[in-house]
Amino acid sequence: MPTSEEYEAKIQPLGWPELRLLWNQIKDRDTPGWDAGKAFEYLVLRAFQIDGAVVRWPYGVSLYGMAEVVEEIDGSVRVGGLYSLVESKDEDGNIAIAPIAKLRNQLLRRPAGTFGMVFSSRGFTEPAIQLAHFALPQSILLWTGTQVEYALDNRNICTLCEQKYRMCVDYGLLDFDVTTGAIA
Repeated sequence: MPTSEEYEAKIQPLGWPELRLLWNQIKDRDTPGWDAGKAFEYLVLRAFQIDGAVVRWPYGVSLYGMAEVVEEIDGSVRVGGLYSLVESKDEDGNIAIAPIAKLRNQLLRRPAGTFGMVFSSRGFTEPAIQLAHFALPQSILLWTGTQVEYALDNRNICTLCEQKYRMCVDYGLLDFDVTTGAIA
């Protein structure tokens, strides 16, 4: 199994066109050289990095100087003045509540201005969407595979992130669909 540093070195040379090709491989479930879910995890972070965000690659968190890792973070991004923890899931079906519950608990240990983003290569179950709404004031923005593809095609994931955040602030929407711009 490759290390985080090896995955980071593998994704760093990729630009928008190569990320779009990798996205097609992810959708086809054909990502040689990547362990399950890792290609999607690193694709999301690289898209933010290319678009100007400050990215922290996947890392573990220990408490009080202990060696034991108590949290596995898929990454974090800073878009302008917005700080977010990132959770990415590449599964065959829609994502259930577990990743949202996990991220909500991680956000409880962070400053109030920190929000979360869960990226699913597919979509989310209805209970997962409902849980995200109940997690407020720990805001967790939901990104579907369709929205990731839209961001890659338009090369503007940071602007879309700001739109999603604004809709959360203005309307309390955590699952705003950036591909249509419509309020459900």
